[in-house]
Amino acid sequence: MPVLEKARALIACPSVTPEDAGCLDLIASWLKPLGFRIERIDAGGVSNLWARRGTTGKLICFAGHTDVVPTGPLEQWTSPPFEPTLRAGYLYGRGAADMKSSIAACVVAMERLVNRRSASADSLALLLTSDEEGDAIDGTVRVVEALRTRNETIDFCIVGEPTCVNRLGDTMKNGRRGSLSASLTVKGVQGHVAYPHLVKNPVHLAAPALAELAATTWDAGNEYFPPTSFQISNAHGGTGAGNVVPGTFDIAFNFRFSTASTVEGLQSRVHALLDRHQIEYDIRWTLGAKPFLTPRGALCEALTEAVGAEVGISIELSTTGGTSDGRFIADICPQLVEFGPVNASIHKIDECIAIADLEPLARIYEQTFDRLTSN
Repeated sequence: MPVLEKARALIACPSVTPEDAGCLDLIASWLKPLGFRIERIDAGGVSNLWARRGTTGKLICFAGHTDVVPTGPLEQWTSPPFEPTLRAGYLYGRGAADMKSSIAACVVAMERLVNRRSASADSLALLLTSDEEGDAIDGTVRVVEALRTRNETIDFCIVGEPTCVNRLGDTMKNGRRGSLSASLTVKGVQGHVAYPHLVKNPVHLAAPALAELAATTWDAGNEYFPPTSFQISNAHGGTGAGNVVPGTFDIAFNFRFSTASTVEGLQSRVHALLDRHQIEYDIRWTLGAKPFLTPRGALCEALTEAVGAEVGISIELSTTGGTSDGRFIADICPQLVEFGPVNASIHKIDECIAIADLEPLARIYEQTFDRLTSN
């Protein structure tokens, strides 16, 4: 079982973000005999790999990360997290589902594809980083910047994130919502609670505006995305004394927004609402991620057909969840989806993947790549 062997080798590397712990060197050793040109684009202590085979035709890329989240309390693991263990039909270890098994399956899929179609006019690539689970500052984004400077674009990309919910093949992500955060400070006048005519309570001033923000419909979503959501995550005011009106009130909130809204549009509406309430305030915006979307087309169809042929179910398109490195790659790739194993155990103690899903995952990747290079 070549996928199992490769997955176990990767899990044995203790690559807690942003450490790679030798994963990329191991993967490079598997790819070089297949004719891949290996390029390291390391930055800021982060390990990044760009491996490409071929220079013409459509470029089909697999993207992922070798880093994993911290293990948590070691004594709570049934078996050590970096000692890949087979038990009751599952492969256990940190990164088993997120996402070292996906990388192993992709390498096997490309190996088989190259051996069958060595004369293909199309190109294959892998984009891997050790900084997806961490700050994501010097990882995939740096590779994308390097590719953009030399006008190297990607036609199709599969990000190997664990997307399936109940069984292998039930879900692919064809987009992700954007994340826009704000730190809002409402200004008032501090003073004694017994003399309200001498104070200006910023909590009272902010309350009606916050209620309106929470009740606002920002958009209706679209075919692929739910409506944009607004959530207050933190609110703080006061000096710690019960008889003092605070001088400021700090609120943190976040938008998870779709392609139905824009960053500029959301910011403009928030400012207009606050101004209408005649609030004196400062606000600092942070764009965590832009939304991206791959409508139904060649890539979605190829993966849908591959899943149907391999596991006999109809895959669902989804844009739920948080952010992924797909947000960076989408800038140079018009068609990008995420697809990988069942995600029930990711980031948990005793993370695992069903052994029976490993070879089918590789065959799904292989058939998808095959369909794309055949068009």
